[in-house]
Amino acid sequence: MLVYISHVQYIRRRLADVLLDAVRHFPAVVVTGPRRAGKTTLLRRLFPNVRYVLLEDPDIQARVRSDPRAFLDALRPPVVFDEIQNTPELLAYVRTVIDTSPRRMGQWLFTGSQEAPLMHGISESMAGRAAILQLLPFSLAETKKVTLLHGGFPEVLARPKARSLWFASYLQTYLERDVRAITNVRDLATFRRFLALLASRHGQILNKTDLAAPLGVTIPTIGDWLHILEMTGQVILVPPYFENFGKRLIKSPKVYLEDSGLACYLLGLTSSAELERSPFLGPLFEGFVAAEILKSQADRGMRKELYYFRDQQGLEVDFLIPRPNAKLWLVETKAAKTVRPSMASSLTSLQRASQKRSERLIVVYRKSRSQLPTTAIARGVEALDVEQFVGELLRTK
Repeated sequence: MLVYISHVQYIRRRLADVLLDAVRHFPAVVVTGPRRAGKTTLLRRLFPNVRYVLLEDPDIQARVRSDPRAFLDALRPPVVFDEIQNTPELLAYVRTVIDTSPRRMGQWLFTGSQEAPLMHGISESMAGRAAILQLLPFSLAETKKVTLLHGGFPEVLARPKARSLWFASYLQTYLERDVRAITNVRDLATFRRFLALLASRHGQILNKTDLAAPLGVTIPTIGDWLHILEMTGQVILVPPYFENFGKRLIKSPKVYLEDSGLACYLLGLTSSAELERSPFLGPLFEGFVAAEILKSQADRGMRKELYYFRDQQGLEVDFLIPRPNAKLWLVETKAAKTVRPSMASSLTSLQRASQKRSERLIVVYRKSRSQLPTTAIARGVEALDVEQFVGELLRTK
């Protein structure tokens, strides 16, 4: 199936096949993900003849809250309920309708932009009745238009010249709608400064004290704000790999903004030339790879699993990806376009410490115009450009 992102081009979403399979096996399907990632467009493309109900409409919200049963009785399923987090109480009533005809599949389709509250409502009301999927912004596997500077939001890729204006509007909408809807942030200007400060810590180990001090807020406030960003799909928190390698390990997560385009915007990077000169190029590329790993998992309906490793002696590997049979992929990212054997040293060191439980050791680097074939830069270590790496993620379960 195809998703519209401009007047002349359609791009296939990889989640489409999983979604179509889910509606054949579950009475309800919920698609979560960041605002403007393309959830509504995907559902309307896949199910063009299904009734569509936008739950952000105040009149519809009032009808749901005044008489939810009458509201549902007036609809003929299948139905798409868009932005269900606005009326989560509706889930309990949908459950009663499902239970009257439990063999009718694919009748109730939901989208939601606030994952944590939505998941809580589903776990209480729709357990066993709904498939839960996540749609993230476009990945490299879906379109080569995805870049470090632009990220993967459909509207940015459709109109790259309006990139800065779109992100400015997106942040304003996000602050007004999602942040205010979740919590009572009294000072949105400070929250906006928090976003910019977080972008400057992109790819670093999370230090809440370091974030709180320049903003003049408390550490618990930083924790609350990070929770908001995580539940609305704006940040990635990569936890450390806790398996005991006989070393003292760092226990805090690493933090990335989920979309590299938004991160570049918050850092004031407006062109590819500025990005190439930026001291943030390495961390931005690292976060870009992290997002591609998680997109490859989400697009197949898999549980997202991604870790990093760092011990107190300084050994660090960017990413560890669990694979079947207790194997691991160890992944190191390098923003350079030329790979060297020295880039593999941390991978081989950790492999020795893990007693060879690692299945693959990979250095991921940026694609160059004069593309070389896949090479081994050290014994047992592969060098893949980011497009090759994404291809490998999709070829293996």
